[in-house]
Order: sequence, then structure tokens, then C-alpha cells
Amino acid sequence: MRPPTIYDVATAAGVSPSTVSRAFSRPGRVSAETAARIHRVAAELGYRANVITGASGRTSAVAMVVPDVTNPVYFGLIHGFEAAATSAGYTVVLADTRWSTAQERTVLDRILPAVDGLVVTGSRLSDRGMRAAAGHRALVMLNRIVPGMRTVMVDTAAGVDAALRHLAELGHRSATYVGGPPASWADGMRWRSLLDTAPRFGLKVCRIGPYPPTMAGGTAAADGLLGHLPSAVLVFNDLVAIGMLHALREAGIAVPDDMSVIGFGNVVGADFCTPPLTTVGAPMRAMGTAAFRQLQRAMRGETMDTQAVVSLTARLVVRGSTGGVPGPRARSVAGPVRPERARHRVPRTVAAESG
Repeated sequence: MRPPTIYDVATAAGVSPSTVSRAFSRPGRVSAETAARIHRVAAELGYRANVITGASGRTSAVAMVVPDVTNPVYFGLIHGFEAAATSAGYTVVLADTRWSTAQERTVLDRILPAVDGLVVTGSRLSDRGMRAAAGHRALVMLNRIVPGMRTVMVDTAAGVDAALRHLAELGHRSATYVGGPPASWADGMRWRSLLDTAPRFGLKVCRIGPYPPTMAGGTAAADGLLGHLPSAVLVFNDLVAIGMLHALREAGIAVPDDMSVIGFGNVVGADFCTPPLTTVGAPMRAMGTAAFRQLQRAMRGETMDTQAVVSLTARLVVRGSTGGVPGPRARSVAGPVRPERARHRVPRTVAAESG
């Protein structure tokens, strides 16, 4: 059974649809007796007004959908999007899908009627599902290409290129990739870029995982590495990498003396951990701003052209978690914890250009 509409309420109350609309949005412009009758009929029919939608059908609200609002990698993204949207006169709705496909479907079903457009990152839905959502509202994807839809993404290949070049210059000849969620588009792109790029630097790569994109996932990944410690790892995101650093320290593994670690994201706190994390950083605030600009084009109905995909360049931020190839170990990796050596390295940023 379909939900009652404003027209059903108008017919039952003996008034026009515009009068029903005013009774909910501008009650002062309707007589008290008429407003009371409309509200009574609406309650009897089970009608709920969308009070944020004006007569034009526009809400002046836009949404950003993220998989984990507590993940610091999204802070800059959200701030950039919110600042650009607010300057353009929009209210921003933020939704968290908790890395759940079912939750994402529920969020989209509920939020689509309430906003003029939305930006989605970390989606686990199929391309078909995303195109179906875009059929109802203007929609922009982040870090995922869906044919026929606007996208803002980070140049994954450039970031991987810079990271592998850095490891090769340090003398490494192999690296292990610690994978993230199996349904993550970004995870797949990073792994494919590693496979494509590693031969140019004489590096062999292998993969372990998948692991949850959390610090707990990093702890689990560290446990998986202890039996055969690689000389270097590249990790799905900084949270996993930071969790790994903690677990390795507890196990007596010195980073980078025994193993080099590179994350992805350059999140708040990546430079506070011990040692400070070398990471492939994306310009997240600029990405949020670019996402809103793309969303504006979609809301205006502009035809997609060569600018349908906006790509931003990643940069490798070198800190203390990467170093030269470890020498022969004088102890088992399961040996006693040894004191960490104090280090002080000045972070430097290396542009992650292709080529």
C-alpha cells in the first residue's frame, strides 16, 4: 500500500494541496480551524509532511555519505565539502554507513528524498545500485569510477609510484601489501597499481589480508606478519598502519630497523605515533571542495564532458617509519622486547607524479 500524499490529505480535508502545504510549512497563513482540520485528517491517514522541502521541490540541503565518520581520513574531506556547500547556501547532512552494505542501502533510501544531491565515498553497492540512486538525485562518487557518473578521485597510481620508488631507493627488493575490506574499490586499485608498478623498480610484491580498516585490523595484520617478517609493508590505510605499529612494538619489532611501514591517508595523528608514519597523503580538503563543485554541476543538470572525472595528485610524506633494508637479525622475531632507539627525522614531502 502506497503512503498517503498531500493530495490525499487535501481531498479528505476539502482544501487545496497548497493549503495543506501552508498548514505544515507556514501555519500562520492558514486559519486555526482549517489548520486543525488538516492536521487531524493527516494524522488519520498517516501522512507525514516533508517540512524541509519547499514548493519548488528543492530542499537546499546536500548530503555526504561516508563509511566511518570516526575515521580521521574523512575529517578534511567533510570540512572541505561543508565549507563549499555552506558558501553556496546549502545545509549539509552527514550520514555514516558503518562499512555495511545493508546500512548504506537504508541510508540512501531515507536520505535521497530529503536532499537535492549527495556525495558518496567508500560505497559497497554495485555500479547498478549507484546508478539507480543517481536516477533520483544528483550524485557524485568519491574514489570510485562508475560509468556515466561524476567522480572525484585520488591518483592512486601516482601515490603507489612514489611509495615504491622510495622503498627502492632505500634498497628494498620486495614489499608486502596489507589489504583492506574485500569490497573496497580503493583497495583493489592500490593492489593493481602495486602489481603494475613494482617491476619498474625491481620490486617483488605479495599481499596479505583482507583486514578491517581499523587499528584492530592493524593488530591482526601484525600477528599475520610475525612468522615471516617482510622488509617493508604498504598498508591499506593509516589506521591499520598505526594499529600495526603498536602491535609490532609490543612484539619487540623495531620499525624501521626490522621492517619499514607505509600507510595511506596522512590522517591526523599519523605524525604523532611512534615512529611517525610515512604515508601516501591525499589533499582531502581539496577533494571535498571539488566534490561539491561536481555536485553543483550535476544539480544544475550540466552535461558530463571530459571533466566528469576529477583526479587529484597524492603525495608521499616521508617520516620515521621507513628505512634501509634490515641486516641479519640477531634474535628471533618472537624474542624479548628491546628498548626503542630515539630518532628524529624531519618529514619531507615527495610529489607523487606519474612516470
